[in-house]
Amino acid sequence: MLLYLHIPFCHRVCPYCSFYKHTPGGTPIGGFIDALNVEASRRVPSSGKPGTLYLGGGTPSMLSATHLSRLFGHLHSLIDFTTLSEVTLEANPATFDLEKASLFTSLGVTRVSLGIQSFSPHVLDTLGREHSPEEASESVAILRAAGIPSVNIDLMFSIPGQSLADWESTLRHAVSLKPDHISAYNLTYEEDTAFFESLKNGTYAENEDHDADHYHLAEEILTTAGFDHYETSNYARPGHHSRHNQGYWEGADYLGLGPSAVSTIHGIREKNVPDTAAYIRQMNSIGNAIHETETLTPAQRRIELIALGLRTSRGIPLELLDGEALGKAKNLASENLVHLEEERLRLTQLGRPLVDPIAAELI
Repeated sequence: MLLYLHIPFCHRVCPYCSFYKHTPGGTPIGGFIDALNVEASRRVPSSGKPGTLYLGGGTPSMLSATHLSRLFGHLHSLIDFTTLSEVTLEANPATFDLEKASLFTSLGVTRVSLGIQSFSPHVLDTLGREHSPEEASESVAILRAAGIPSVNIDLMFSIPGQSLADWESTLRHAVSLKPDHISAYNLTYEEDTAFFESLKNGTYAENEDHDADHYHLAEEILTTAGFDHYETSNYARPGHHSRHNQGYWEGADYLGLGPSAVSTIHGIREKNVPDTAAYIRQMNSIGNAIHETETLTPAQRRIELIALGLRTSRGIPLELLDGEALGKAKNLASENLVHLEEERLRLTQLGRPLVDPIAAELI
């Protein structure tokens, strides 16, 4: 089982981000930590402990040393951290210094995922990021000095105003920092974001050819630099694949704690209330914050396994495909978009940028 904790706080809400998040405002962060600890006590099983732990957001690294220590102290009382294969903390540059990064290490964090997105100043301005390229570079050095074993850099392409030259410069600078893992995400315009409104009113526009050029440039530069392209948007040095995210892609059970967090265990999917104040009230009054529950059908589960598995370099087992889908797979193979092997189907290099339409074809 995978364990995810959602920390919804951000200093500033980025215009492209659709995850549940907000500025602290009048929210008592100490009260939030207390509520999260209560939920962890109630929901983390006494047997079948999690194999990975991931703190995402939001910006978990903006929590104070006191709040981080209180949260991790409680988690250590529930979980033997020596049995965890990975403990990831999402962080933004400029939210930590060497002292705080050293605290991450002492608390048991083994992997930090840095939300850098770009090393071009004008692109960072478009994204509403608070850090400078210099602060972003320094944050990697700080994590190294603090002894974090695995450092990931999150990058984004097809951002309005970002040229192919901007993207190349960002990629080459990221490689020069010698991270263990790089995520290169194609910007998507999600509902309830400022970017989506700009797309609707014609200020911004999508361009598939533009996306493909950026995707292929990332693949060329990062694989040449020795990174394994093991998932559509993810590249890793040997031994540094994201084990937590691999669990999602392979269909593992996961438990999500915190406001808006989702869990899927034994085919039952539950979602917590996407409201931090309501989350705190419910944890303090009734002891849970679940507000949606559904039982996944075998057909729904199959669709998810195909859609997620196709994103990985391992692909999917052929047993997930019915007769009609298998026929379509053979057509895709004739177009050199997939490899059909004895027991598995994998996307070719030509097919990988087309993972979403190919998945739609097979499900």
